[in-house]
Amino acid sequence: MSASEIRVSRTIDAPASAVWNVLTDLDNAESVLSGVEKLERLDSTKYEVGTRWRETRVLFGKSSSEEMWVAEIDPEKRTVVKASSRGADYTTVFTLTPAGDGTTLTFHFSAEATGMGAFSRFLMKVFGSFALKATTKMIRQDLDDIAAAAEKRTA
Repeated sequence: MSASEIRVSRTIDAPASAVWNVLTDLDNAESVLSGVEKLERLDSTKYEVGTRWRETRVLFGKSSSEEMWVAEIDPEKRTVVKASSRGADYTTVFTLTPAGDGTTLTFHFSAEATGMGAFSRFLMKVFGSFALKATTKMIRQDLDDIAAAAEKRTA
């Protein structure tokens, strides 16, 4: 099995409650996250363990949709979102930590290959660093978008 990880943090000039509210507001994700083309809820109207949605982003010039779900919640401190597709399991852990009057939001993304043949694993190694750079750029933009929304709500 092969795993790839990215960890990016950003300090936001807003309390954890404001950051949490933006982070868990699936109904407004399209207007907050510039990288999200569409977000479609698949069940619950809340943000709770088990809530599922389909998120569409443009990746490498193509629209790509992934079904995601909430796996864990510790309100205003941590949430875990998972997805599984194309022979990989994805886990994103968002951690909120107090930082003076603000909050540090850490985005820890990991991908683990499952059920891939030797050729697919080879391709993943060859193109992996390119994909990691593109994903890191996307994560940084998401963090900037969440920060802008949370700071605007507390201004």
